[in-house]
Amino acid sequence: MNSPDPWNPPETQFCFAFINNSCPKNVRPVFSVFAMYVVMIGAIVMTMLGNIVVIISIAHFKQLHSPTNFLILSMATTDFLLSCVVMPFSMIRSIESCWHFGDLFCRVHSCCDIMLCTSSIFHLCFISVDRYYAVCDPLHYVTKITIPVIEVFLLISWSVPLFFAFGLVFSELNLIGAEDFVAAMDCKGLCVLIFNKLWGVLASLIAFFLPGTVMMGIYLHIFTVARKHAQQIGTGPKVKQVGSESKIKTSSKRESKATKTLSIVMGVFVLCWLPFFILTITDPFIDFTTPEDLYNLFLWLGYFNSTFNPIIYGMFYPWFRKALRLIVTGMIFHPDSSTLSLLPAHG
Repeated sequence: MNSPDPWNPPETQFCFAFINNSCPKNVRPVFSVFAMYVVMIGAIVMTMLGNIVVIISIAHFKQLHSPTNFLILSMATTDFLLSCVVMPFSMIRSIESCWHFGDLFCRVHSCCDIMLCTSSIFHLCFISVDRYYAVCDPLHYVTKITIPVIEVFLLISWSVPLFFAFGLVFSELNLIGAEDFVAAMDCKGLCVLIFNKLWGVLASLIAFFLPGTVMMGIYLHIFTVARKHAQQIGTGPKVKQVGSESKIKTSSKRESKATKTLSIVMGVFVLCWLPFFILTITDPFIDFTTPEDLYNLFLWLGYFNSTFNPIIYGMFYPWFRKALRLIVTGMIFHPDSSTLSLLPAHG
C-alpha cells in the first residue's frame, strides 16, 4: 500500500470529524497552505505595525495634534482594529475553509468585518473632503475644517457603519429571499456572509460606491484646481523673471507631487475594493456560484487597503518618517519628547 502523499492529501475531509452534518473541508496541498499563511500573516503584521506607528506618532507628539491628523489617527485606529479583530479569524477561515469559533462569534465577526471596512472607507472619503478645502479653498481652510467639524466626520465614520453592520446581520434582512440557498448550505463549520439581490446592491452602494464616487469627484476637482493654479502662475505678469521662474518650478513640483499622491490614493482604493463589491452585487444574480477561493481573494484584496493606508497617508508626510525614526530609536521615551518639532519651520 502506498503511503499518503503530504503534498497532495486526500480530498474528502470534514471540518469536524466526529460531528454529524459537518461541512466538507476544502483540502489544499501543504505548500499552498504554507504560502497562504505566510502572505496573510505578513499582511496582518504589516497592517498592525504600520497603523500603530501612525497612532503613536499623532497621539504622542503635540505638534501633530491638528484636525486633519485626528482624522488620520481615527482611520489608523480603524485599520488597526481590523488587523486584530477581523483579519486573523478570516485568515483561518480562508485557508482551512472551516469556522471553528461558534455561530455567535461568526455573527459578531461578520459585523466587525463590515463595520471596520466600511468605517475605513468613510474615513478615506472624509480625508478627501479635508484635502479639498486645503487645496481648493486654503484661505478659509482653518475656519471650515475645525475640531467640531472633524468630530462630526468621526461620528459619522463610526456610527453609520456600526448601525449598518450590526443592524443588517442581526436582523437578517440580507437573507430574505435566499432562504433556500441558506438551508442547502446549513452545516457545522460554516461562516459566510450572504447578501440577497436587494442588499447586495444596497450594501455595496453604502459601503463603497457612494463614498467612492464622492472621493473620485473631489480628487478630480482637486486635479483641475491644481492645474489651473499652475497655469495662472505660469501665465501671470513676469515682473521679476527669476522669481517667476522659481514660482513656476515650485508650483510644478507641488502639482506633480499632489497628482502622484492622489493618483496612488484613488488607484489603490479602487484596485483593492472594486472587485469585491462587484462580486457582492453579482453573486446573488448568479445563484451564489462564485468560487470560494475567488471570494477570499477579493476579500483579502480589500483588507490590503488597510495595509496600504498607513503607507499612503503616512510615508507621504515628512513628519511620519521623523516620528518613525524617533519611535524606532526609543527617543519617544525621553522626557519632553512629545514637544519635539516634527514639522518644517515654514509649516
